Amino acid sequence: MFEPDPVVSIGEFSRLTYLSVKTLRHYHDVGLLEPAAIDPSTGYRRYSLDQVPRAHLIRRLRDLDMPVPEVRAVLRAPDDVARDATIRSHLERMEAELARTRGVVASLRELLSSAPSAPLAVTFLDVPVQPVFAVRATVAALDAGGWYADARLLLDSALAHVDARAAGPHGATWAHEYFEDERGEVVAFVPVPRGAAPRARDVAAGVESIELAGGRFAVAEHLGGFDDFDRTYGALGSHVVRHAAGLPDAIREVYRVGPDGDDPSVARTDVYWPVRATA
Repeated sequence: MFEPDPVVSIGEFSRLTYLSVKTLRHYHDVGLLEPAAIDPSTGYRRYSLDQVPRAHLIRRLRDLDMPVPEVRAVLRAPDDVARDATIRSHLERMEAELARTRGVVASLRELLSSAPSAPLAVTFLDVPVQPVFAVRATVAALDAGGWYADARLLLDSALAHVDARAAGPHGATWAHEYFEDERGEVVAFVPVPRGAAPRARDVAAGVESIELAGGRFAVAEHLGGFDDFDRTYGALGSHVVRHAAGLPDAIREVYRVGPDGDDPSVARTDVYWPVRATA
C-alpha cells in the first residue's frame, strides 16, 4: 500500500532545509515553494519531506543571485534541456559580471597607484566625409552594449548581402545627450566603398547608407577594455580644452581591434573628439 511522505511543520522544514521561516513564507508567496498542506483554520503551513531537495535547489539558485522569475522557470522546465539552458544562461551572465568586476578592480588599483600615468598621445586630424552603412537609435546607457552588438550583426549582414568588403573598422558615434542624460542617439557604422547601398531587406531592418560628416578631430587611442574608458575620455577632453576649441558634435569611436575572447586587454579603440577647424 502506498504511503505518502510525512509532513512536517514549517519550523521543522526550516531546519531540514536551512531556510528561515520568513524565507519559506516568501517563497510560498512568490510561487516558488508551495506547502504540501495549509490548515484551513489556523493557516499553519506544513511541508512534505519530498520537498526538501526542491528547497535545496532553490537555495542554491538564489545563492547565485538568480532572479525569482528565472528560478521559477528552472523549477517549471518541461525537461532537463530547458532547465539546463536557463541555468547556463544565468551562469554565463555571472561570469561576464565577474570579468567586469575584475576589470573595475584592476582599473581602481591603477587609479589609486602613486605612480603617475603616462600622458595620453593626442593627434589632430582632418577627416574627410566617409560613406558608411549605419544603424541609428536613441539608446539608454544601460542598454548600449547589447544594442551595439545587435547593430553590428545587422551591419555585417548588410555587407554580406551586397558582397562588399568593409572599407575600414566598425565604429559608432555618440551624441552629447548620451553622456549628459544617459540616453541619446547612437549611430553604429561600418565604412563601405562609395556607391554601395544596402538591399531592401536590410533597409527594412534599419540599415542606412549615409555619409559621416568630415571635420577636424582630436584623436587618441584607448588600449584595453572599457572599464577605464572614462580615463581616456577625461585625458582627451582635457587636452581639447587646453589646446583647441571643442564642438558639441557627436564623439566618434573606431574599434580597430576588438577584445580577443576573455582578454579585453588587446582591444584598441580610437576616440575622435570634434574640434573647431583651424583658420
